[in-house]
Amino acid sequence: MNGTQPLRCSWNPTVEKIAETFAYCLIFIVSLAGNTVIGLIVYKTKTMRKPINFLIVNMAMSDLLLPTFLFPSEIQRLYTGWWLIGGPLGQALCKLTYFFTGVSSAVSIQSLVLIAVDRFGAVVYPLRSPPISSKLCPFFILATWIVAMAIYFPYLFAVKLVKYPGGRVCIFLWYEAFPDSSSKGNYFASVMAVLCFIPLVLIAILYIIIYLELRSQRSPGEHPVNARQQRQQRERNVLKMAIAIVLGFAVCWLPYNITSFLRLFASDIWSCGFLYFTTVTRFMARANCAINPCICFFFSRNYRQGLKTLFR
Repeated sequence: MNGTQPLRCSWNPTVEKIAETFAYCLIFIVSLAGNTVIGLIVYKTKTMRKPINFLIVNMAMSDLLLPTFLFPSEIQRLYTGWWLIGGPLGQALCKLTYFFTGVSSAVSIQSLVLIAVDRFGAVVYPLRSPPISSKLCPFFILATWIVAMAIYFPYLFAVKLVKYPGGRVCIFLWYEAFPDSSSKGNYFASVMAVLCFIPLVLIAILYIIIYLELRSQRSPGEHPVNARQQRQQRERNVLKMAIAIVLGFAVCWLPYNITSFLRLFASDIWSCGFLYFTTVTRFMARANCAINPCICFFFSRNYRQGLKTLFR
């Protein structure tokens, strides 16, 4: 809406439904299968029970929330336009869909920060005790979920299932739950800063330091001939996978957060081009739950070997 007239763009409803349904089904299958397999591989392979792999499994479990809660509601929205389940169960599912969608991304970005801290300690201070040890790792993982749920707790009050003459709709009623006129903008701006922009900057700084440290440790043309150099090579391989996961998260979520920020604070930005771009960024953000396991299998020989063992 531009304030007075509805924004009309040239959509083909049939093509849109087919494309979105195919995209959601593909993401659903890859995410459900890939993230489940990641968890099974680490669970069944004793040599992979390390903090970095536990944190990757933590991301995988959080990524399973999207296909479980969000995708079914998006498919039903495409074909009916209404929320099908009523009563207390429908109200609960409506709130949990929005709540767990936010929790999923929050747990993922916190896990990425912890992975960067773990790699920083392993590369820059290899002789010291690791900052995230195997004993402390479960507490860090639990903390990611507690923090994520605390941040998105207001969703349980602001999201409601509303009944209209034609059917039910699950929507945000922020100002009904929090009457302060500035609360919505302040809340969402703070969430974007704390769960997207600041963590990505911190992760970038840590990985730049790690890269510089690895570069100084080995001169060009030197081959790994002793245990120390072999360990450094393994660290490089793990680092490549970790950076790829971070880049995948940034590429998928950063455009979506930018468009969300613009929607909040730039009321005159709506146009057909911006609407199309918003649709693309929404799918990119939701596709991240299927991209992470693919990155693990592509960059890690251990995960590929674990997959072969699992199917045997």
